[in-house]
Amino acid sequence: MARYDIAIVGAGIAGASIAAAVAPHATVVMIEAEERPGYHATGRSAAFWSETYGGPWVQPLTTASEAALRAGGFLDPLGSLQIGRPEDGPKIEAFLREFDGSGVPLEPVDPHAFIPGLRAAWTLGVFEPTCAYIDVAALHAFYLAEARRHGAVLLLNTSLSRAERDGAAWRIEAGAEPIESTILVDAAGAWADQVAERAGVAPIGIRAFRRNMVQLRTDPAPPAKLPHVSDISGTFYFKPEAGGRLWLSPHDEIPAEPGDAQPEELDVAIAIDRFEQAVDWRVTRVEHRWAGLRSFAPDRLPVYGFDPRAPGFFWCAGQGGFGIQTAPAAAALAASVLLGTAPETSVAAIDPARYAPSRFRLLA
Repeated sequence: MARYDIAIVGAGIAGASIAAAVAPHATVVMIEAEERPGYHATGRSAAFWSETYGGPWVQPLTTASEAALRAGGFLDPLGSLQIGRPEDGPKIEAFLREFDGSGVPLEPVDPHAFIPGLRAAWTLGVFEPTCAYIDVAALHAFYLAEARRHGAVLLLNTSLSRAERDGAAWRIEAGAEPIESTILVDAAGAWADQVAERAGVAPIGIRAFRRNMVQLRTDPAPPAKLPHVSDISGTFYFKPEAGGRLWLSPHDEIPAEPGDAQPEELDVAIAIDRFEQAVDWRVTRVEHRWAGLRSFAPDRLPVYGFDPRAPGFFWCAGQGGFGIQTAPAAAALAASVLLGTAPETSVAAIDPARYAPSRFRLLA
Protein backbone atom coordinates (compact mmCIF):
# COMPACT_ATOMS: atom_id res chain seq x y z
CA MET A 1 0.00 0.00 0.00
CA ALA A 2 1.31 3.45 -0.96
CA ARG A 3 1.25 5.83 2.02
CA TYR A 4 1.09 9.62 1.91
CA ASP A 5 0.35 12.45 4.29
CA ILE A 6 -2.11 14.05 1.84
CA ALA A 7 -4.10 12.62 -1.06
CA ILE A 8 -5.65 15.22 -3.39
CA VAL A 9 -8.49 14.19 -5.68
CA GLY A 10 -8.29 16.33 -8.82
CA ALA A 11 -5.30 17.95 -10.51
CA GLY A 12 -6.94 20.95 -12.14
CA ILE A 13 -5.98 24.40 -10.92
CA ALA A 14 -7.44 23.76 -7.43
CA GLY A 15 -5.66 20.47 -6.86
CA ALA A 16 -2.41 21.50 -8.54
CA SER A 17 -2.10 24.80 -6.65
CA ILE A 18 -2.76 23.31 -3.23
CA ALA A 19 -0.40 20.43 -4.03
CA ALA A 20 2.35 22.93 -4.85
CA ALA A 21 1.68 24.75 -1.57
CA VAL A 22 1.75 21.70 0.71
CA ALA A 23 4.27 19.42 -1.04
CA PRO A 24 7.30 21.13 0.55
CA HIS A 25 5.91 20.16 3.97
CA ALA A 26 4.26 16.76 3.42
CA THR A 27 4.14 13.73 1.14
CA VAL A 28 1.46 14.24 -1.51
CA VAL A 29 -0.32 12.24 -4.19
CA MET A 30 -2.68 13.78 -6.76
CA ILE A 31 -5.39 11.44 -8.07
CA GLU A 32 -6.64 12.60 -11.48
CA ALA A 33 -9.39 10.79 -13.38
CA GLU A 34 -8.47 12.16 -16.83
CA GLU A 35 -5.48 11.44 -19.05
CA ARG A 36 -4.42 15.06 -18.66
CA PRO A 37 -5.08 17.42 -15.75
CA GLY A 38 -7.41 20.39 -16.08
CA TYR A 39 -9.45 18.95 -18.93
CA HIS A 40 -12.97 20.02 -17.91
CA ALA A 41 -12.66 23.49 -16.40
CA THR A 42 -9.08 24.78 -16.13
CA GLY A 43 -8.32 24.07 -19.77
CA ARG A 44 -11.51 25.78 -20.98
CA SER A 45 -11.18 29.05 -19.12
CA ALA A 46 -12.00 32.44 -20.63
CA ALA A 47 -8.51 33.40 -19.40
CA PHE A 48 -8.81 36.81 -17.81
CA TRP A 49 -8.02 38.13 -14.33
CA SER A 50 -10.45 40.69 -12.93
CA GLU A 51 -10.68 41.94 -9.35
CA THR A 52 -14.44 42.45 -9.63
CA TYR A 53 -15.21 39.05 -11.17
CA GLY A 54 -16.95 36.83 -8.63
CA GLY A 55 -18.19 39.69 -6.46
CA PRO A 56 -16.94 41.45 -3.33
CA TRP A 57 -16.40 38.28 -1.26
CA VAL A 58 -14.16 36.74 -3.92
CA GLN A 59 -12.31 40.00 -4.62
CA PRO A 60 -9.93 39.75 -1.60
CA LEU A 61 -8.62 36.42 -2.91
CA THR A 62 -8.22 37.83 -6.42
CA THR A 63 -6.46 40.97 -5.23
CA ALA A 64 -4.17 38.98 -2.93
CA SER A 65 -3.17 36.81 -5.92
CA GLU A 66 -2.03 39.70 -8.10
CA ALA A 67 1.55 40.04 -6.86
CA ALA A 68 2.35 36.36 -7.38
CA LEU A 69 0.71 36.27 -10.80
CA ARG A 70 2.55 39.36 -12.00
CA ALA A 71 5.87 38.18 -10.55
CA GLY A 72 5.47 34.88 -12.38
CA GLY A 73 4.78 36.63 -15.68
CA PHE A 74 1.28 35.14 -15.95
CA LEU A 75 -0.56 38.45 -16.55
CA ASP A 76 -0.64 40.80 -19.54
CA PRO A 77 -2.49 44.14 -19.76
CA LEU A 78 -6.10 44.05 -20.95
CA GLY A 79 -8.51 46.25 -18.95
CA SER A 80 -12.20 45.56 -18.45
CA LEU A 81 -15.27 47.60 -19.29
CA GLN A 82 -18.76 47.07 -17.88
CA ILE A 83 -21.33 48.62 -20.22
CA GLY A 84 -25.00 49.41 -19.84
CA ARG A 85 -27.95 51.29 -21.28
CA PRO A 86 -29.76 54.15 -19.48
CA GLU A 87 -32.15 51.72 -17.76
CA ASP A 88 -29.12 49.91 -16.32
CA GLY A 89 -28.13 52.92 -14.23
CA PRO A 90 -29.12 51.29 -10.90
CA LYS A 91 -27.03 48.22 -11.75
CA ILE A 92 -24.00 50.39 -12.54
CA GLU A 93 -24.44 52.26 -9.26
CA ALA A 94 -24.81 49.00 -7.32
CA PHE A 95 -21.66 47.63 -8.98
CA LEU A 96 -19.67 50.69 -7.91
CA ARG A 97 -21.06 50.49 -4.34
CA GLU A 98 -20.10 46.82 -4.05
CA PHE A 99 -16.43 47.64 -4.44
CA ASP A 100 -16.37 51.02 -2.72
CA GLY A 101 -13.48 50.98 -0.24
CA SER A 102 -12.00 47.78 -1.66
CA GLY A 103 -9.09 49.51 -3.36
CA VAL A 104 -10.13 48.23 -6.78
CA PRO A 105 -9.73 51.14 -9.24
CA LEU A 106 -13.06 51.71 -11.01
CA GLU A 107 -13.88 54.72 -13.16
CA PRO A 108 -17.19 55.72 -14.79
CA VAL A 109 -16.45 56.36 -18.49
CA ASP A 110 -18.06 56.87 -21.86
CA PRO A 111 -17.94 53.36 -23.37
CA HIS A 112 -17.87 54.74 -26.92
CA ALA A 113 -14.35 55.99 -26.25
CA PHE A 114 -13.24 52.36 -25.83
CA ILE A 115 -15.37 50.46 -28.35
CA PRO A 116 -15.59 51.72 -31.94
CA GLY A 117 -18.91 50.76 -33.46
CA LEU A 118 -20.70 50.48 -30.10
CA ARG A 119 -24.39 51.10 -30.70
CA ALA A 120 -25.84 54.39 -29.44
CA ALA A 121 -28.06 52.81 -26.77
CA TRP A 122 -25.04 51.75 -24.71
CA THR A 123 -24.29 55.00 -22.89
CA LEU A 124 -22.94 53.82 -19.52
CA GLY A 125 -19.55 52.38 -18.71
CA VAL A 126 -17.24 51.53 -15.81
CA PHE A 127 -13.58 50.86 -16.56
CA GLU A 128 -11.36 48.54 -14.50
CA PRO A 129 -7.78 49.17 -15.66
CA THR A 130 -6.13 46.36 -13.67
CA CYS A 131 -7.95 43.57 -15.54
CA ALA A 132 -5.47 41.37 -17.39
CA TYR A 133 -5.09 38.39 -19.67
CA ILE A 134 -3.97 35.36 -17.65
CA ASP A 135 -1.85 32.57 -19.12
CA VAL A 136 -3.87 29.69 -17.71
CA ALA A 137 -1.85 26.88 -19.28
CA ALA A 138 1.44 28.29 -18.01
CA LEU A 139 0.06 28.86 -14.50
CA HIS A 140 -1.37 25.35 -14.28
CA ALA A 141 1.86 23.84 -15.61
CA PHE A 142 3.84 25.87 -13.08
CA TYR A 143 1.84 24.47 -10.16
CA LEU A 144 2.12 20.90 -11.42
CA ALA A 145 5.87 21.31 -11.88
CA GLU A 146 6.28 22.85 -8.41
CA ALA A 147 4.34 20.02 -6.83
CA ARG A 148 6.46 17.41 -8.62
CA ARG A 149 9.68 19.26 -7.77
CA HIS A 150 8.85 18.81 -4.10
CA GLY A 151 8.10 15.13 -4.51
CA ALA A 152 4.35 15.05 -5.19
CA VAL A 153 3.14 12.08 -7.22
CA LEU A 154 0.58 12.53 -10.01
CA LEU A 155 -1.62 9.57 -10.95
CA LEU A 156 -3.46 10.03 -14.27
CA ASN A 157 -6.41 8.01 -15.60
CA THR A 158 -7.13 7.13 -11.98
CA SER A 159 -10.59 7.56 -10.46
CA LEU A 160 -11.34 7.41 -6.77
CA SER A 161 -13.93 4.65 -6.43
CA ARG A 162 -14.09 4.49 -2.65
CA ALA A 163 -12.46 5.87 0.48
CA GLU A 164 -12.95 4.90 4.10
CA ARG A 165 -11.67 6.40 7.29
CA ASP A 166 -9.77 3.81 9.34
CA GLY A 167 -8.55 5.25 12.61
CA ALA A 168 -6.22 8.14 11.81
CA ALA A 169 -5.97 7.46 8.08
CA TRP A 170 -8.00 7.24 4.89
CA ARG A 171 -7.88 3.98 2.94
CA ILE A 172 -8.45 4.89 -0.69
CA GLU A 173 -9.37 2.68 -3.62
CA ALA A 174 -8.14 4.37 -6.79
CA GLY A 175 -6.44 2.52 -9.58
CA ALA A 176 -4.54 -0.73 -9.18
CA GLU A 177 -2.78 0.01 -5.90
CA PRO A 178 -4.55 0.95 -2.66
CA ILE A 179 -3.53 4.26 -1.08
CA GLU A 180 -3.43 5.35 2.52
CA SER A 181 -3.32 9.00 3.54
CA THR A 182 -3.82 11.01 6.70
CA ILE A 183 -5.77 13.75 4.90
CA LEU A 184 -8.05 13.46 1.88
CA VAL A 185 -8.48 16.69 -0.13
CA ASP A 186 -11.53 16.99 -2.36
CA ALA A 187 -10.46 19.22 -5.26
CA ALA A 188 -12.62 17.43 -7.81
CA GLY A 189 -14.45 20.47 -9.20
CA ALA A 190 -17.86 19.52 -10.60
CA TRP A 191 -17.40 16.03 -9.12
CA ALA A 192 -16.70 17.31 -5.57
CA ASP A 193 -19.99 16.08 -4.08
CA GLN A 194 -19.62 12.71 -5.80
CA VAL A 195 -16.12 12.29 -4.37
CA ALA A 196 -17.42 13.19 -0.91
CA GLU A 197 -20.16 10.57 -1.16
CA ARG A 198 -17.64 7.93 -2.25
CA ALA A 199 -15.76 8.73 0.96
CA GLY A 200 -18.92 8.46 3.06
CA VAL A 201 -19.04 12.25 3.58
CA ALA A 202 -22.25 14.26 3.26
CA PRO A 203 -22.31 16.45 0.12
CA ILE A 204 -22.64 20.21 0.51
CA GLY A 205 -24.53 21.00 -2.69
CA ILE A 206 -21.76 21.69 -5.22
CA ARG A 207 -23.56 22.15 -8.55
CA ALA A 208 -22.09 22.17 -12.04
CA PHE A 209 -23.03 24.67 -14.76
CA ARG A 210 -22.05 24.80 -18.42
CA ARG A 211 -20.70 27.99 -20.00
CA ASN A 212 -20.32 28.38 -23.76
CA MET A 213 -17.55 30.23 -25.60
CA VAL A 214 -16.93 30.97 -29.27
CA GLN A 215 -13.93 32.26 -31.17
CA LEU A 216 -14.89 34.65 -33.96
CA ARG A 217 -13.60 36.67 -36.86
CA THR A 218 -15.33 40.01 -37.32
CA ASP A 219 -15.42 42.88 -39.79
CA PRO A 220 -13.89 45.15 -38.69
CA ALA A 221 -11.38 43.17 -36.67
CA PRO A 222 -11.27 44.01 -32.94
CA PRO A 223 -8.96 46.96 -32.19
CA ALA A 224 -5.66 45.96 -30.60
CA LYS A 225 -6.45 48.03 -27.47
CA LEU A 226 -9.99 46.74 -27.01
CA PRO A 227 -10.58 45.78 -23.36
CA HIS A 228 -12.59 42.89 -22.03
CA VAL A 229 -16.22 44.05 -22.41
CA SER A 230 -19.11 42.81 -20.28
CA ASP A 231 -22.79 43.70 -20.17
CA ILE A 232 -23.60 44.91 -16.63
CA SER A 233 -26.77 42.77 -16.83
CA GLY A 234 -24.70 39.65 -17.41
CA THR A 235 -25.97 38.67 -20.87
CA PHE A 236 -22.62 38.58 -22.72
CA TYR A 237 -18.93 39.35 -22.57
CA PHE A 238 -16.18 39.44 -25.18
CA LYS A 239 -12.45 40.10 -25.38
CA PRO A 240 -9.80 40.36 -28.08
CA GLU A 241 -7.39 37.52 -28.73
CA ALA A 242 -4.22 37.07 -30.77
CA GLY A 243 -4.39 37.35 -34.54
CA GLY A 244 -7.39 39.69 -34.63
CA ARG A 245 -9.76 37.14 -33.14
CA LEU A 246 -12.53 37.68 -30.62
CA TRP A 247 -13.69 35.43 -27.79
CA LEU A 248 -17.40 35.74 -27.01
CA SER A 249 -19.67 34.19 -24.37
CA PRO A 250 -23.40 34.58 -23.69
CA HIS A 251 -22.37 34.61 -20.01
CA ASP A 252 -24.65 31.62 -19.51
CA GLU A 253 -24.89 29.27 -16.55
CA ILE A 254 -26.80 26.18 -17.65
CA PRO A 255 -27.24 23.44 -15.03
CA ALA A 256 -25.31 20.37 -16.13
CA GLU A 257 -24.31 16.96 -14.90
CA PRO A 258 -20.56 16.53 -14.34
CA GLY A 259 -19.07 15.35 -17.62
CA ASP A 260 -17.48 16.45 -20.86
CA ALA A 261 -19.42 19.67 -21.54
CA GLN A 262 -20.13 20.42 -25.20
CA PRO A 263 -21.31 23.70 -26.77
CA GLU A 264 -24.87 24.01 -28.03
CA GLU A 265 -25.65 25.61 -31.40
CA LEU A 266 -28.55 27.58 -29.92
CA ASP A 267 -26.29 29.07 -27.24
CA VAL A 268 -23.73 30.05 -29.87
CA ALA A 269 -26.49 31.76 -31.90
CA ILE A 270 -27.73 33.59 -28.79
CA ALA A 271 -24.22 34.84 -28.04
CA ILE A 272 -23.76 36.19 -31.58
CA ASP A 273 -27.19 37.86 -31.56
CA ARG A 274 -26.44 39.63 -28.28
CA PHE A 275 -23.04 40.71 -29.59
CA GLU A 276 -24.54 42.17 -32.77
CA GLN A 277 -27.07 44.10 -30.69
CA ALA A 278 -24.16 45.75 -28.88
CA VAL A 279 -21.85 46.64 -31.81
CA ASP A 280 -22.26 47.20 -35.52
CA TRP A 281 -19.48 44.73 -36.39
CA ARG A 282 -20.27 41.83 -38.70
CA VAL A 283 -19.39 38.27 -37.65
CA THR A 284 -17.62 36.75 -40.66
CA ARG A 285 -16.61 33.38 -39.26
CA VAL A 286 -17.06 31.15 -36.21
CA GLU A 287 -13.66 29.47 -35.93
CA HIS A 288 -14.08 27.47 -32.76
CA ARG A 289 -16.65 26.81 -30.06
CA TRP A 290 -16.34 25.08 -26.72
CA ALA A 291 -17.98 24.75 -23.32
CA GLY A 292 -16.58 24.31 -19.84
CA LEU A 293 -17.92 23.45 -16.42
CA ARG A 294 -18.13 25.88 -13.52
CA SER A 295 -19.08 24.56 -10.09
CA PHE A 296 -20.59 26.53 -7.23
CA ALA A 297 -21.48 25.97 -3.60
CA PRO A 298 -25.01 27.07 -2.57
CA ASP A 299 -23.81 30.57 -1.59
CA ARG A 300 -21.48 30.87 -4.64
CA LEU A 301 -18.37 31.24 -2.49
CA PRO A 302 -15.49 28.76 -2.62
CA VAL A 303 -15.16 26.12 0.08
CA TYR A 304 -11.79 25.66 1.79
CA GLY A 305 -11.44 23.75 5.02
CA PHE A 306 -11.93 20.54 7.00
CA ASP A 307 -15.37 19.01 7.07
CA PRO A 308 -16.53 19.30 10.71
CA ARG A 309 -18.22 15.89 10.59
CA ALA A 310 -15.54 13.90 8.76
CA PRO A 311 -12.06 13.84 10.34
CA GLY A 312 -9.28 14.40 7.84
CA PHE A 313 -11.59 15.30 4.94
CA PHE A 314 -10.68 18.69 3.44
CA TRP A 315 -12.82 20.58 0.91
CA CYS A 316 -11.16 22.62 -1.84
CA ALA A 317 -14.11 23.14 -4.16
CA GLY A 318 -16.86 25.40 -5.46
CA GLN A 319 -14.51 27.84 -7.17
CA GLY A 320 -16.96 28.82 -9.89
CA GLY A 321 -15.28 30.64 -12.76
CA PHE A 322 -12.74 32.38 -10.54
CA GLY A 323 -10.55 29.49 -9.38
CA ILE A 324 -7.72 30.40 -11.73
CA GLN A 325 -7.54 34.11 -10.92
CA THR A 326 -7.59 33.39 -7.16
CA ALA A 327 -5.28 30.37 -7.24
CA PRO A 328 -2.20 31.83 -5.49
CA ALA A 329 -4.13 33.28 -2.55
CA ALA A 330 -6.64 30.44 -2.32
CA ALA A 331 -3.86 27.84 -2.23
CA ALA A 332 -1.93 29.78 0.40
CA LEU A 333 -5.02 30.22 2.56
CA ALA A 334 -6.14 26.61 2.18
CA ALA A 335 -2.64 25.27 2.85
CA SER A 336 -2.36 27.22 6.10
CA VAL A 337 -5.64 25.71 7.32
CA LEU A 338 -4.72 22.22 6.11
CA LEU A 339 -1.23 22.27 7.66
CA GLY A 340 -2.21 24.26 10.76
CA THR A 341 0.43 26.91 10.06
CA ALA A 342 0.43 30.70 10.09
CA PRO A 343 -0.84 32.11 6.77
CA GLU A 344 1.46 33.80 4.31
CA THR A 345 1.63 37.58 4.51
CA SER A 346 -0.36 37.90 1.27
CA VAL A 347 -3.44 36.32 2.86
CA ALA A 348 -2.95 37.18 6.53
CA ALA A 349 -5.82 39.69 6.47
CA ILE A 350 -8.31 37.22 4.93
CA ASP A 351 -10.48 35.32 7.39
CA PRO A 352 -10.53 31.63 6.35
CA ALA A 353 -13.80 31.12 8.25
CA ARG A 354 -15.55 32.99 5.44
CA TYR A 355 -14.86 30.01 3.16
CA ALA A 356 -15.06 27.16 5.69
CA PRO A 357 -17.51 24.29 5.05
CA SER A 358 -18.89 24.72 8.58
CA ARG A 359 -20.80 27.80 7.31
CA PHE A 360 -23.39 25.48 5.81
CA ARG A 361 -26.19 24.59 8.21
CA LEU A 362 -26.19 20.94 7.25
CA LEU A 363 -22.59 20.68 8.51
CA ALA A 364 -22.86 22.98 11.55
